[in-house]
Order: sequence, then structure tokens, then C-alpha cells
Amino acid sequence: MPMISRRALVPFSALALGSVALGAAVYVTFALPGAGHSGPGAVGGPFSLTGTDGRNYSDKDLLGRPFLVFFGFTHCPDVCPTTLFEISEVLRRMGPESKMAAFYISVDPERDTPGVMKDYLASFDPRIIGLSGSPEQIAAVMKAYRVYARKVPLEGGDYTMDHTALVYLMDKHGNFARAFNLQQPPEQAARELTLYL
Repeated sequence: MPMISRRALVPFSALALGSVALGAAVYVTFALPGAGHSGPGAVGGPFSLTGTDGRNYSDKDLLGRPFLVFFGFTHCPDVCPTTLFEISEVLRRMGPESKMAAFYISVDPERDTPGVMKDYLASFDPRIIGLSGSPEQIAAVMKAYRVYARKVPLEGGDYTMDHTALVYLMDKHGNFARAFNLQQPPEQAARELTLYL
């Protein structure tokens, strides 16, 4: 067998170490102290926000079934629409009768009114519920989910948002299960989600 040169192993080793470091960071950030307990590692909690249909939604509306939570904004050029498309594909693979749902929570309440979010989400699976609210309400839910978001000024007075782009999987009791991996075939992701139903 041909010998693999040390030079060829360097990029592989760096990638492997980077993956381990990323996995450790996610574990340290999201590891819960125990099921149903709160603590410094807990993710999620009560919230009350306005949906795209004008209804008030809270975390209690989906108790009894698992759900996904993704934070973003409608002016996002790439990550948000790509993630919403991937979530839509997974939900579609689960079938129309699936109890799985998803919340898309805006980190940009200044621009993302319920009407704006309704138009934006029209291209995605209808089980993705868009939510927005006052800056104070959004700040509270971001804190509960340990989400980072920051306004980044652009030329001409416009701005974009730098934000956490994880997809949170919450179990049927409203507890954080794990950060959900969408970097896999939709069929495989759908099978994984079925385990939480």
C-alpha cells in the first residue's frame, strides 16, 4: 500500500481537530443539567410572540409534539432562505399528517412585521410558523434560546443582521433535545425527527 505523506495528513488533521472543537463547543453550550431542569446550560423557555396570521403564539401552543426553532430575518440573503428550504424539504418528507412543526423567529423586529413574514414564508412549508414581536419580546426569547444577534450597518443607511444560525430541536415537553443537523439527506433527517414524535 502506498504511504500517505505527512503533508497530505496536515489538512485532514486540522479538519478533524476543528470538528472535535466545534462538537465540544456545541456540547458545552447546549448540554442540559438534566431533563426538565433549568440551569446555566438550559435552552428554551416561555415566550409570547405574534404569528404571521396575527394570532398570539406561545411555547405552550406546541406542547405535546416536537418542534424545530430557527432564528433569522427576512432580509437575510442566503443562510435563512437556505435553512428554511431545508426544513421545508424535511417536513415534506415526513408527510402532510406529521405532527412536527417549526417556528421561524425574527431577530429583526424593526422590519419583520407579521405581514412581512407572512409574504416571506409563502414560499416554504406552511407548517413553518413565522413569529415576531416587540424588541423586548424578541430579546427575551433570544435570551431563553441563548441566541446571538447583532445589527451590522451597511452603506447607505441600511443594515443586516449577524445571528446564530442553529436549528433547535425541542421535544414534545418543550425541552431542548439537541441542535438539529440539516447537513444530511432530507429522508434521513425526517427519519431522525420521527423518533421524537
